[in-house]
Amino acid sequence: MSDNKCYHCGLDCGKSPVIFNDKCFCCNGCKTVYEILNQNELSCYYDFEQTPGTIPKEIKGKFDYLNNPDIAEKLMEFSDGTTGIVEFYIPSIHCSACIWVLENLEKLNPAIVNSLVNFPNKTVRINFKVQETSLKDIVELLTSIAYEPYISLEDSEKSAKKVDKTLIYQLGIAAFGFGNIMLLAFPEYFETGDDFWLNTFKPLFRWMMLILSIPVVVYSAKDYFITAYKGLRKKILSVDVPIAIGIIVLFLQSAYEVFSNTGAGYFDSLTGLIFFLLVGKFFQQRTYNFLSFERDYRSYFPIAVTKISDGKETSIPVQDIKMGDRLLIRNEELIPVDAILIRGDALLDYSFVTGESAPVYKANGEKVFAGGKQTGSAIEIDVINEVSESYLTELWSNDIFNKGQKERDIKSMTDAISKYFTITIISIAAIAGFYWFFVDAKMAVKVMTAVLIIACPCALALSAPFAMGNMLRIFGYRKFYLKNASVIEKINKIDHIIFDKTGTITTSKTSELRYQGTPLTNQEKRAVKALIRSSSHPLSRALNDSIQAESLQESVANYKEIPGKGISGSVATFDIQIGSSSFVNADTEQSFGTKIFIKINGKLKGNYTSKNIYRKGLENLFKQLSKKYKLSIVSGDNEGEKAYLERVLPKGTNFLFNQKPKDKLLYIKELQDKNQHVMMVGDGLNDAGALAQSDVGIAISENVTIFSPACDAIMEAKLFNKFPKFLTLSHQTISIIKWSFALSFLYNFIGMYFAVTGQLTPLVAAILMPLSSISIVVFVTIMTNIIAYKAKEKKELIDEN
Repeated sequence: MSDNKCYHCGLDCGKSPVIFNDKCFCCNGCKTVYEILNQNELSCYYDFEQTPGTIPKEIKGKFDYLNNPDIAEKLMEFSDGTTGIVEFYIPSIHCSACIWVLENLEKLNPAIVNSLVNFPNKTVRINFKVQETSLKDIVELLTSIAYEPYISLEDSEKSAKKVDKTLIYQLGIAAFGFGNIMLLAFPEYFETGDDFWLNTFKPLFRWMMLILSIPVVVYSAKDYFITAYKGLRKKILSVDVPIAIGIIVLFLQSAYEVFSNTGAGYFDSLTGLIFFLLVGKFFQQRTYNFLSFERDYRSYFPIAVTKISDGKETSIPVQDIKMGDRLLIRNEELIPVDAILIRGDALLDYSFVTGESAPVYKANGEKVFAGGKQTGSAIEIDVINEVSESYLTELWSNDIFNKGQKERDIKSMTDAISKYFTITIISIAAIAGFYWFFVDAKMAVKVMTAVLIIACPCALALSAPFAMGNMLRIFGYRKFYLKNASVIEKINKIDHIIFDKTGTITTSKTSELRYQGTPLTNQEKRAVKALIRSSSHPLSRALNDSIQAESLQESVANYKEIPGKGISGSVATFDIQIGSSSFVNADTEQSFGTKIFIKINGKLKGNYTSKNIYRKGLENLFKQLSKKYKLSIVSGDNEGEKAYLERVLPKGTNFLFNQKPKDKLLYIKELQDKNQHVMMVGDGLNDAGALAQSDVGIAISENVTIFSPACDAIMEAKLFNKFPKFLTLSHQTISIIKWSFALSFLYNFIGMYFAVTGQLTPLVAAILMPLSSISIVVFVTIMTNIIAYKAKEKKELIDEN
């Protein structure tokens, strides 16, 4: 490690490092973290990994809202007045050093009893003494050592949400019943003749199997009966109808044999069938449930804000904001409501609301909208709309957010064919029973029972969940997370893909700056760099990074910064103005894009033009997709880079710029009205309406656990160039399912042939049914793994970054 690297975070310390204990730090914040850890004998934190930390943020006053008892109560998982338990999401957890220091918090605050880190979910669970410390103290401690928790309005409402564990209970009861019934059935499997003990306990074993099967049928399988009944009421024959019939026939036939003492029944096959069906359902539900696919504006909002009343600052919950309240918004804080700017100059970042990447300047008296993040010094605003009536939440009043599912939800493959399959099965069973009734009445009952058992579409019902569930798992390993298995089916129907621009096909990194004009001398570059170091504006920081020269060590005189315009000052012999064309009085033609003009000693030297950095492989990605899909770029940004995109993207790509969030939603709805199936690929909150309206909404995220709007899938941004292959694998998965359906039908109709002709008894049918289901599950699992392995071998799913 270079001597000029910060000992804590690893950043360059520059020309004026902070030296402490013979160690170099880039700022006082990093030095403070080191001091805290060193004083509490936790300095071995740095032994786990070099420069493991991050730069701590300003704390003062930021977490005062946690002193509000109502807010604290909503965040706490448990509190009895003595002991409190709270869990925080910490985005900066990234290595073993993080785990070590976060699990030793009791050394920094004795009131903390213990702390436990969940590394995959990036959470820390803290047990503390309520009477000796507060929630605010704990959060400030975490922030002071550079592990600031992510707390949003949605977190305060989690206590009202209950986790539905019904499926887990159903699966547990089915597993218990199936396992014990198999043990009780074994003696009769291996019966060799007269066996005194077997004959003595055989009736008891049969009654025990009957009793054990009742909760499995009544509770574990109840969803299949309910779904079948509701479907029949609406005149829909779903795949659950023949499954329900098969379960009922198996149970009634088995119960009859026990009551009449004519046989052991088929309780093992019955409970095994229900168990495997529930395993398939659980396999889907369990996949990646830590991701949030249903986020709305509450995921982005702070939990509380600072209200100014009679000169006093108090923290109040966001829900309690009223019209006329005066709020204090600090640097990097989000504006939660529409308001009028009363004090200070606002420089608002609306990028994740509107999609426009350039910060917006607002002066006193101007209206500011909810969702903007203040990037300058603190401002004061007067509220004109409550949270529920603000510009940002207006988008969520659209009907698309108030429906349990999308209107254009594509009918599943299984349900699409189950109608005809069910009618066929019942018809064959009825005809066979009618025929055998006149030949042998007793045989007629056995034939009908055998047909209904062997034709039970268990394999059909299991093939899709296991194939798509396995592909969900494979996608997840590759950082492409689908909300559920049905998304794979929907992808198969897509014919039009729409991309947002900012943050989706462009990276989240600072835009690239290119200089045009009279070349600057090295001294001029150094002087310019010295001036812009005094500014905190995002474009100033970008320009500072872009200029490849060391800053002059001269002090800046007469420094002025006019928000939204530019900066000026004197460095050595240079009088410099940097900013917009109007700020430097430059005569320039109207053009799109962001330009930063430079004027030195009264002479206009040139300008830096901001250019977005597009994601790796963009041109090739669009070329591949254009072979199968219609493509569109729909952006809230201006047309500054339209010419470039038209040059590099395939002909026929449609471009729409300056689109508001509602415009995107309406454009998708217009395409859907023309019978097109639309996929929307976006990144920010401004895309939420479009993602919800589309048939498949995919959010591109730099961090898959935060800041992803409501969607059907989340894809890690660095794998954007692998997007076409993910779509191809989805199509191949559907092909595998179709083949498994064909095999299932072949098995069913062969079995029904032997059942109808009287060659297949109900007992044999009950044994063959679960075996066929298992074979189909094995088939689809192997095939999905094969296609994924082939893609990996070709390096089509490996991150090359």
